[in-house]
Amino acid sequence: MAAVVTPICTWLVAACLSAACDADEHKQKHCFPGGSGAGGGAMFGQGRERRRLGARRRGAARSGMAMAVALQAERSVIEKKKPDIKQRRVVVTGMGVVTPLGHDPDVFYNNLLDGVSGISEIERFDCSNFPTRIAGEIKSFSTDGWVAPKLAKRMDKFMLYLITAGKKALENGGLTEELRNELDKTRCGVLIGSAMGGMKVFNDAIEALRVSYKKMNPFCVPFATTNMGSAILAMDLGWMGPNYSISTACATSNFCILNAANHIRRGEADVMLCGGSDAPLIPIGLGGFVACRALSQRNSDPTKASRPWDMDRDGFVMGEGAGVLVLEELEHAKERGAKIYAEFLGGSFTCDAYHMTEPHPEGRGITLCIEKALDDAGVAREEINYVNAHATSTQSGDLKEYEAIVRCFGQNPQLRVNSTKSMTGHLIGAAGGIEAVASIQAIRTGWVHPNLNLENPEDIVDVGVLVGPQKERCEVNVALSNSFGFGGHNSSILFAPFK
Repeated sequence: MAAVVTPICTWLVAACLSAACDADEHKQKHCFPGGSGAGGGAMFGQGRERRRLGARRRGAARSGMAMAVALQAERSVIEKKKPDIKQRRVVVTGMGVVTPLGHDPDVFYNNLLDGVSGISEIERFDCSNFPTRIAGEIKSFSTDGWVAPKLAKRMDKFMLYLITAGKKALENGGLTEELRNELDKTRCGVLIGSAMGGMKVFNDAIEALRVSYKKMNPFCVPFATTNMGSAILAMDLGWMGPNYSISTACATSNFCILNAANHIRRGEADVMLCGGSDAPLIPIGLGGFVACRALSQRNSDPTKASRPWDMDRDGFVMGEGAGVLVLEELEHAKERGAKIYAEFLGGSFTCDAYHMTEPHPEGRGITLCIEKALDDAGVAREEINYVNAHATSTQSGDLKEYEAIVRCFGQNPQLRVNSTKSMTGHLIGAAGGIEAVASIQAIRTGWVHPNLNLENPEDIVDVGVLVGPQKERCEVNVALSNSFGFGGHNSSILFAPFK
């Protein structure tokens, strides 16, 4: 048992005693006023009460000391039970995607390696009156076998993409229903976020309200919230561990992945589904980004519209979909004989604290984020030889990130940098999820995908650092994946081959 009382316990005891004594002294002033009754009797009564008060204080102090020591002992027991974070390694054992380039991790990545663009004219609704009429739109998608038909009719697409990608990740990770039934479900969690949430469900509710509230979907509020996708998936699986969502605009997926990994590192979970999902391709979503003047208007040549680091870029291209990982504690994965795709090393978050949509002009937040991620992962700068950049094809964002990358890793002659968004467009909150999959697939295959449309690079860009128009061989040592979001949210996560 500890013999030393912590400062906080001492403070608590002192505070309690002070309050008790003040109350007693206040009581004495009223019970034994100085000028009432016979002088001797009043003095005797006050002296007797002071002795009682002193005894009460000493007793309280002794009991307070005992309580403090007891609390200290209990705290010591709790601290002993905490696992050593450094010893709990986190590995990737499953991947699931829903993207404009396919709904299977291998199909998706092979299309990236082949330089296939998923950007085309929007077909879902009439956008002829919009200055932007192109997107990374998913043309074919089915929930059959993944989502109950009754729910599929009512849910927003961001939830359908999320649940489908999540279950595909479980299947990809060999976590069959039979095997899932053997897991400790109190130690399995879901942390899949969304930047935009159920935009279509909420928009439909507004339109119904124009007629009458009675016409509104009774599920319009829960199905519009960003947390409900994770919640519904957890209900379906019966997973009772950490369950919530994070919404940090375009950095959402990385925030979710790192937080999920930390739950495992801290010993709070053994298995986590994590990533992001978004379905913003509806009139209000397109119109909102048009109003921000953020989108490319290269409607005549959609596949050429997303062109990170190219002088002729004129904004990003919206996309949609979901990217989900199965993260698992290493020994837990080994025990069930899981296939390990890569190891998650660590990551970091920072905030530019500068502007809602523009990066800091000196890239301070980005640089700090990368440096903190390296520190968290215990990785030296020289070990990074592949960066999957956030690079969205915007004027300032691309260059500030490039400068930060070169500032951190420019001395590494083997460094290769690319942008998945040149082919998928920007999947908003899901971007980091599918780009994490791309980073892991680069580790697995030894190939990094090309940068599409880099035909006229910016003057400050060293094309020797950027991957060219064809896929390239790269034995990835450590991969860094960046995601940045409106509001100045920066995130960096790192993966490496499992050894």
